[in-house]
Amino acid sequence: MRQAQTTLAVDTRGRGLHEITRRIADWVGGAGVANGLLTVFVRHTSASLLIQENADPGVQRDLERFFSRLAPDGDPLFEHDTEGPDDMPAHVRSALTATQLSVPLVDGALALGTWQGIYLYEHRLRGHRREVVLHLIGD
Repeated sequence: MRQAQTTLAVDTRGRGLHEITRRIADWVGGAGVANGLLTVFVRHTSASLLIQENADPGVQRDLERFFSRLAPDGDPLFEHDTEGPDDMPAHVRSALTATQLSVPLVDGALALGTWQGIYLYEHRLRGHRREVVLHLIGD
């Protein structure tokens, strides 16, 4: 059994989905593991991770419209607004999505479906540098 670990720095452009599949696949390809399990973990409370369709950008726009309706910026319901009107909505969005993903590794490749990609979902309006920890275990 082998293990490998690294941290990716992801510079976001602000709110939205930022695909990181290729960066992850490139690292996995050099890790020397053929079959196993990859854990992807984001180290932030106002960003999250998704496995989502990577073919039609309309999916991303629809997701953003849905979350904007679900957790609107500046909603008077929220007390926490230390960093601005998008602060608490970003935390709600993160709580409703995932901060970690597990992806099987089969024959040296991520076992993603044809239209699946791995995304960092930035929930803040302005860009940030986010850290994504990758941990791979297998043989």
